[in-house]
Amino acid sequence: MRFSVVHTTRYRYGAPVHLEPHTFRLRPRDDGSQRLLRYALAISPAPAGQATLLDREGNVVTQAWFSGPIESLQVRSEFEVETLRENPFDFLLAQSDRQLPVIQGDGTVAEFARSIAEAANHQTLPFLTSLSQTLNRRVRQILRREGPPLAAEATLAAAEGSCRDLAVLFCDACRAAGLAARFVSGYERDASLQENGELHAWAEVYFEGGGWRGFDPSRGLAVADSHIAVAASIEPYLAAPVSGTFRGASASTMDFQISIQVQG
Repeated sequence: MRFSVVHTTRYRYGAPVHLEPHTFRLRPRDDGSQRLLRYALAISPAPAGQATLLDREGNVVTQAWFSGPIESLQVRSEFEVETLRENPFDFLLAQSDRQLPVIQGDGTVAEFARSIAEAANHQTLPFLTSLSQTLNRRVRQILRREGPPLAAEATLAAAEGSCRDLAVLFCDACRAAGLAARFVSGYERDASLQENGELHAWAEVYFEGGGWRGFDPSRGLAVADSHIAVAASIEPYLAAPVSGTFRGASASTMDFQISIQVQG
């Protein structure tokens, strides 16, 4: 499946401000599950300097620094990606990964994970499938464009949350069950049906023999070729598309526009 995406974000400030160095995590991954065919990043006003690098999580990011006061900042990411993985389970599960350990610990998330694990007979893939489907079924999904993800306990108690809230809850439930999990930000096919698309968030779980594999509790499925992964991290804030601060006595506003076109 081939995707063409244009993502523009604008920050406006009530008075001129000085930007501290910013990090942009907008370049899609290029790996065994997707191929990056074209990518361009435009920042206005032009930075005083910028560098592309590999961060500690393995994401390709751009760091930029600025000079002089500014009243607005615009970031435009444009790319084309071909997703390759039609079967999300095209790997051999190592013997050590097939059975979950007995879940220890207290708290609502551990208890929730324990109930899912027991129903799945402590089998890893049935646990992950049931966890994703249960969250999709039980948690009412809401659109919350700003703010960090809520704590897993808060989302579980409220039984509602955004895609990033569900991703954090999924990760914490996996960790309670002894599985390595991380937060992923990117885009997915359903957003192409909207006039103005949205960023999306899901989770990845690590398997010996399978590497990092995606699970999307917002959709209740294992991730195949309908998702475009951009950045991943154990800490959600390290997968944010843009991060940075500014100096100045001013408030800021943000708006964005995402256009996603799908072929095949």
